[in-house]
Amino acid sequence: MSEQTLLNRITVNPKIFGGKPIIRGRRLAVEHVLGMLAAGDTYETLLESYPWLEQEDIQACLVYARRLVGHERVEFLSVES
Repeated sequence: MSEQTLLNRITVNPKIFGGKPIIRGRRLAVEHVLGMLAAGDTYETLLESYPWLEQEDIQACLVYARRLVGHERVEFLSVES
């Protein structure tokens, strides 16, 4: 499945979580899925916890996060000793 097809699973609805990115219009924020993965939860755990969730939804969250981080730039300040 292409990245764009996966990203189509990520939606924004101003009435849900104040417009944060969510999965397929449902009340599950991308940030929550990423947090669960970061805490060590497996795909299987997420899929069991949310029966409507699909593996492609989790992949979409990871693609979304990678795209966001890919656009970040960090500028370091030069500190002389």
